[in-house]
Amino acid sequence: MKKSKAFWVYLALALVIYAVVQVMTANEMIDLYYQNMLITICINIMLAVSLHIVIGITGQFSIGHAGFMAVGAYVSAICTMKLGLPFIVGIIMAGVVAAIAGLLVGVPSLRLKGDYLAIATLGFAEIIRITFLNIDYVGGAAGMVVNHMTTWTYAFLGVLITILVISNFTNSRHGRSCLAIREDEIAADAMGINTTYYKVVAFVIGSLFAGVAGALYAHNFYIIQPTAFNFLKSFEILIYVVLGGLGSLSGSVIAAIFLTTVSQYLQAFPETRMIIYSVVLILVMLYRPTGLMGTKELKDVFRLKKRGGSEA
Repeated sequence: MKKSKAFWVYLALALVIYAVVQVMTANEMIDLYYQNMLITICINIMLAVSLHIVIGITGQFSIGHAGFMAVGAYVSAICTMKLGLPFIVGIIMAGVVAAIAGLLVGVPSLRLKGDYLAIATLGFAEIIRITFLNIDYVGGAAGMVVNHMTTWTYAFLGVLITILVISNFTNSRHGRSCLAIREDEIAADAMGINTTYYKVVAFVIGSLFAGVAGALYAHNFYIIQPTAFNFLKSFEILIYVVLGGLGSLSGSVIAAIFLTTVSQYLQAFPETRMIIYSVVLILVMLYRPTGLMGTKELKDVFRLKKRGGSEA
């Protein structure tokens, strides 16, 4: 009952935030710069949460998430710009094709562990990038011109659906199996859990939402290029998850909001931007080595505060 109540509270809060931003945007109280910033935050939240299910929940070290984002970006761009399909169809196709790519990569590579898995996923991301770099149909190295179709509504719905699906998956029987794999894969296998199956399922779900985020990213700007999906982008997404706290969905969301905001405001200082950005990361990790949230969620923090207040 408490869980159901918390769900409705969070959902109501999310809808209030959406309504407030929508009204402010309609009345031109938020300019284009901040609209773009909000959409970018939503995209990065989707990327962080979709990687969270792979690393934080299942414990598989993947650093090729930008590859699935690239698949989604180019598939959606082809659907809208080449085939003339509606944007929503492009988003759906982006997620489906990225999920298929995740399945094709996950089946052979998720039998690997640790550093070997990281290398395999990084190699896949680079293969995807180089492939798009050499296909003239999508513009090659020059990039592909894309119409601006991503709106605050699309971005908000993308975040809401991503969080709801991954949160429900985590709290389900399947999610508990993934958590068991994260804690001790050998013990989970001994208990009869099909470890390969659940790792592939988590990988496919993460790939699907990374593809959707890629579709929103592609249509938020007027051009997409393969260089936007290099290994640095994969590491950037990885930082969101690690900084937020491995195993904490709330932490991934908070870290994505925090780092995206910091990065946006540091654009005014191009010479020292990456230095300041790196210093911020180092300070946070020094004082919070387990990440901003550790393995806790926001509801756990509020519960602890409430318990502490009642004891006092």
